[in-house]
Amino acid sequence: GWAGEGTGASGKNQRVCHAAARLEMGSLWEEFNRLGTEMIVTKAGRRMFPTFQVKLSGLDPLADYVLLMDFIPLDDKRYRYAFHSSSWLAAGRAEPAAPGRVHFHPDSPAKGAQWMRQIVSFDKLKLTNNLLDDNGHIILNSMHRYQPRFHVVFVDPRRDSEHFAHQNFKSFSFPETQFMAVTAYQNHRITQLKIASNPFAKGFRDGDPEP
Repeated sequence: GWAGEGTGASGKNQRVCHAAARLEMGSLWEEFNRLGTEMIVTKAGRRMFPTFQVKLSGLDPLADYVLLMDFIPLDDKRYRYAFHSSSWLAAGRAEPAAPGRVHFHPDSPAKGAQWMRQIVSFDKLKLTNNLLDDNGHIILNSMHRYQPRFHVVFVDPRRDSEHFAHQNFKSFSFPETQFMAVTAYQNHRITQLKIASNPFAKGFRDGDPEP
């Protein structure tokens, strides 16, 4: 359920220390995770499915918060998919890390009351493998594993707020949201599950080739 502990809650500002986040569609994420989640990256940018969505609690209703996400490499390896064994195998050292970018939720900043009122959905976030991307998409290396991270940042009104930056945020990672970045799905069971559970893949389910 609720991930109350993000990255070190001790020493945090009281506006964020009680923040808790619950991953939505947890059972679907688990289902993908058991198979080994894959997320498509394209030059133009591709949305994630499942979409990263959280329900928040413990925020100060009257305080302003910025919500954002980043993606960190899970290890220093590059992978390949072995079709005969339906498994991922390490295939050497990771490529140099792509430029580290963050994706701000477009409603940021907003009051704690607004964030807690509804499910927060990062459905505008797109993943790309274009190192020269100028659309602000998250840049990832294909055939590398990543962990999405979610951050709640209190907008500190104090004039010297930069001195308290380390106290004004709380981070959350959900292990079941880890994934392999790919340019095409490798595991056919991932393809089937995406089509079965993604409302936008309805055309594929009906035997209609139009996406």
